[in-house]
Amino acid sequence: MCAMENSAGFGGNLKDEEQHMTLIRNEIMPDVWLTCVTTDKFKTGCLSVNMITQLQRETASLNALIPQVLRRGCRSLPDMESFAGRLDDLYGACISPAVRKIGELQVIGLVSDFVDSRFVPAESLFDDILELTAEVLLRPAMEKGRFVDAYVESEKEKQLDRLRGRINDKRSYAMQRIIECMCTYEDFAVSRLGDEASTESITAESLTQQYYQLLESSPMEIFYVGSRDFETLESKLCEVLKDLPRGEPDYDIGTDIRMNSVDPEPRYFTEELNVTQGKLSLGFRLGEIMDDPDYAALYVMNALYGGAVTSKLFMNVREKLSLCYYASSMVDVNKGIMLVSSGIEFDKYDEALNEILTQLKAVQTGDFTDDELSSARRAVAAELRTYVDSVGDLEHYWLSRNLRGETNDPMELSRMVDAVTREDVVNAASSIVLDAVYFLKGNGEEENEDEEE
Repeated sequence: MCAMENSAGFGGNLKDEEQHMTLIRNEIMPDVWLTCVTTDKFKTGCLSVNMITQLQRETASLNALIPQVLRRGCRSLPDMESFAGRLDDLYGACISPAVRKIGELQVIGLVSDFVDSRFVPAESLFDDILELTAEVLLRPAMEKGRFVDAYVESEKEKQLDRLRGRINDKRSYAMQRIIECMCTYEDFAVSRLGDEASTESITAESLTQQYYQLLESSPMEIFYVGSRDFETLESKLCEVLKDLPRGEPDYDIGTDIRMNSVDPEPRYFTEELNVTQGKLSLGFRLGEIMDDPDYAALYVMNALYGGAVTSKLFMNVREKLSLCYYASSMVDVNKGIMLVSSGIEFDKYDEALNEILTQLKAVQTGDFTDDELSSARRAVAAELRTYVDSVGDLEHYWLSRNLRGETNDPMELSRMVDAVTREDVVNAASSIVLDAVYFLKGNGEEENEDEEE
């Protein structure tokens, strides 16, 4: 968790005064942090309340189920029908469960979206939203002192369906498997939803016990974007959260960023399923750059390598050499890894793998043109600048950065991206090392599947 930050205004190249955004972040209760972005730019507001805990095999399924069950009803609105009716009364507001994996932290909570009070005649709308969100969090529907059994069983089945259904999207499944194979000894291998066996064993009693444990011990991150100022929001939040139980906080949470691969040589994994297109995924450790991360350079490096339509993987491996149906890369700076995803013909495995690694070597040695570098910078900067146009993107942006202790707003980071040099990119790529390779191939009983081009 990062230290207290001063207020800051940001707007970048947004010239209209109404689009100016002011950010203030402060601790409003013990281990409860509020990040408030005050702006008149949006017609809707967003409030998220997040409990931060360690992602672990033993508790991931329990934690993931909690916000789903909370959303089924609260003390004054104990079923989905009455709950939905109340949201309709609040001009179609929405309160959704949220389960996220950020590094090796599991972030669970509620996200509320609502019409900004400037556009409705009801002066109490904002207060009503905060009160309802707090009630869902702190006073859920219960029977005999625990979560309602029927709600728990219903949400368990939905979570099991999501877990079982992941194999249906072979591209995402292959990315999940490379993470599991590469990080098998690390918490990062755990899915944000846990696993099937753990989910099946959940009872209303065990879920209730975990719920109270999280309320007492988890640091909390609250994010708001809308027209209300920090002082007004802080006062109201402290009022509606006054019954939040707080015990000994769990400070022993965080992400283990490993600089080196597990073994001296890369590890190779192969799996067979009834697929007609091979899925080749590679997992890399970013290495020593994570000692003092240059995030702007890492983002540009990734865009140049495989994270944009002008990247080396796309232009060379896919377009020029036709070795892949698709090929792209992504960096997870929260964990310090880079992943490559590609779809190939089964017999193109060696060629595709060698060329993917060849293109990385070109980035590491500075073998790229000024045009390639400029295109990568433009792609990253343009994406960052779009964040100020979405309340959801701003919420996720600041949540991730608060957990890393960063303070640069999207416009500041985009300007840092614009200044990234060739030397910065080479430095960011220089310590990257291949850790694991995963290949999903056919088992001889292939069925038709939707191929991604």
